[in-house]
Amino acid sequence: MRAYTPKDNVQKKPYYTDRYWVAPQVAKVDVSDDEVFSKDLEAIQAKFDVLDAYIQIGQLVVVINAKDNFEVVRLLKEECEYTQLSELSAIDWLAKEGKFEVFYQLLSMSKRKRIRVKCKIDEKESIESVEKLFRSADWSEREMYDMFGIVINNHPFMKR
Repeated sequence: MRAYTPKDNVQKKPYYTDRYWVAPQVAKVDVSDDEVFSKDLEAIQAKFDVLDAYIQIGQLVVVINAKDNFEVVRLLKEECEYTQLSELSAIDWLAKEGKFEVFYQLLSMSKRKRIRVKCKIDEKESIESVEKLFRSADWSEREMYDMFGIVINNHPFMKR
């Protein structure tokens, strides 16, 4: 028979030592490397402040001010041919930054390109609805309200 070893303090040692571990970022590429994305970025920069822009995993990522979200998405739909909103959600960065990150994933079928528009809002700040531009935003905006408490202005039926 093998010798018994006590296992009294198994629960005292935490499995994860870093509570807010974030996976390493994928490499960021300069926007000027892609002709189509650089034209799209110029169209956005002509009318709005762009806080950051880069290409990551073959798609353009643009960081904007939260107050411009509706107009930027409208510009991308009407002038830059991004006709499909494939994803819309928020990421909770309250523990690290005290903010939410709201992102819109748009697809252009004619260009075969994707663009991600990001903006950060405070915990009690609201954001404008893009449901008038993309009907698919209805459920996602309601989900953001239900999960995170983010109030969406001018949404047609905001309920949990």
